[in-house]
Amino acid sequence: MDTFAIGAKDFLLNGDPFRILSGAVHYFRVHPDQWQDRIHKARLMGLNTIETYVPWNEHSPTPGSFVTEGGLDLGRFLDLVHAEGMRAIVRPGPYICAEWDNGGLPAWLFTDPSTGIRSSEPGYLAAVDGFMDALLPIVVERQITRGGPVILLQIENEYGAYGSDKAYFQHLVDGAKRSGVDVPLITCDQPFGTMIEDGSLPGLHKTATFGSRAPERLGFLRERQPTGPLMCAEFWNGWFDNWGSHHHTTDAAASAADLDALLAAGASVNLYMFHGGTNFGFTNGANDKGIYQPTITSYDYDAPLAEDGHPTDKYFAFRDVIARHFPVPGEVPDPRPTAPDLLVSMSSGVSLLEAAALPSPAVPGSVPVCEVTGTYRGFFLYERHMPDGGLLTFGEIRDRAQFYLDGSPLGSLSRDLGERSLVLPRGGLLQILVEDQGRVNYGPRIGEAKGLMGPALLDGVEVLDWAVCPVDLSTLERFRATAMDLTGTGGIAGPVMAFASFTAEGPGDRYLRLDCWTKGNAFVNGFNLGRYWSRGPQRTLYVPGPLIRQGINELAILELQGSATRQVRFVPGPDLGPSEA
Repeated sequence: MDTFAIGAKDFLLNGDPFRILSGAVHYFRVHPDQWQDRIHKARLMGLNTIETYVPWNEHSPTPGSFVTEGGLDLGRFLDLVHAEGMRAIVRPGPYICAEWDNGGLPAWLFTDPSTGIRSSEPGYLAAVDGFMDALLPIVVERQITRGGPVILLQIENEYGAYGSDKAYFQHLVDGAKRSGVDVPLITCDQPFGTMIEDGSLPGLHKTATFGSRAPERLGFLRERQPTGPLMCAEFWNGWFDNWGSHHHTTDAAASAADLDALLAAGASVNLYMFHGGTNFGFTNGANDKGIYQPTITSYDYDAPLAEDGHPTDKYFAFRDVIARHFPVPGEVPDPRPTAPDLLVSMSSGVSLLEAAALPSPAVPGSVPVCEVTGTYRGFFLYERHMPDGGLLTFGEIRDRAQFYLDGSPLGSLSRDLGERSLVLPRGGLLQILVEDQGRVNYGPRIGEAKGLMGPALLDGVEVLDWAVCPVDLSTLERFRATAMDLTGTGGIAGPVMAFASFTAEGPGDRYLRLDCWTKGNAFVNGFNLGRYWSRGPQRTLYVPGPLIRQGINELAILELQGSATRQVRFVPGPDLGPSEA
């Protein structure tokens, strides 16, 4: 039986010193047919370990559920890591941050205001126990002590930046051990103030998160943990992007020098990220430190392995650094091939308001939040007959609302601009299409409700009894069945679901460019690629090769406002926008 332990100054694999050279690959951000490719390329760069978070909200979209099919098959992902001859680190949260929707916490947790998130509050602990009881058997049977790849399990995530509830931490530790976890338990925190002390317990091995000044950061960690191996559990070798910002990059040579300093100090490392992947669908998170900033669809992160799984200059710079300290395989990954360049014209479409509207009873009382529908992501349609015109105001918009009076557009209100009021020229049927642009994943606004925040006031008088229903995009059949041929040659008015077909010789990566389109989501063969937005920086959406089939394929575009053209293009390579503001 293999063993993995914490020694006086080293990690010990079967009693021998072992340096962890890990890279983060989030299985839930990568098409499952591409997992093996990404893992293999990590080994070719010289890594010996793969680390991943586990997103509670993906596995448990509703209370009591636990999904492990397809792209959520964590067991298969860990088995592929093992087949590659690599080790694994699992970080199941329950909070993960990760620029992921709600930091991985299920939105349904927050529908009960008595639930005390990330604390020893009994209701929260009961929910966490349900999640861990379903998840941990997958991990336990794949521990190194049972012939599998898992060598470490992390408790919570950068908790010292949030709180210091030791009873909560002890509950997580006890639950892990009760489930059969016998590999070492670790914590990770930023090396500042009292975060490391607040975010751990005696007996848990402490690690730090940083992206530069390794000797200083490791020294800070050593002062708080005199013995045991030093480890940077998140070596930030890049950064994420928000809509309306520039594409963040870090110099490959400078990042490589920081990595070299870390390895020269004798520390273990986990590259965050080795391969970032994609925020498909509606899974992106957001920040709000006074201004709401949703994260873009691409989670490229300027990582060594790009969003589409191809090596970058940083990949080879890091490989050279690792080779100074450890053996590195002689094989190197192939460069990115040129993808097909194809112009596609949208041929049919249907108004989203017509196709999405469902008979829905009014919710008595103040304007309801979206969560009353039991759906926690995407788009929601509010309706109410307004007897008169006037100034309509809301407490807050979360996060973007488009207004239509008797089917005609009135305008939009946006959370990031602080907009809350709009003039109704007269009475009539008011429809409001609300977009949840991603739940905050870090800080005090985690878990906040989405939709129209009350009170809704018309000339200062509260408007009650609104109807609200989710726009179901899990299948496009209803839109497809009612789509009509587009006429004319100009752009397309939104909100619309537009369709087209294109031919491919077979599977292979594509890059969808939507110049002269405004905002929405794109789908290939029914798969939600994620959001696009003309404000950038991202200019192309990554289409994983396994989504493309030989012969006829379907492209669908949900355009919210309108386009100046009905054409889109599959282009030869990705474009994530300018790297300077």
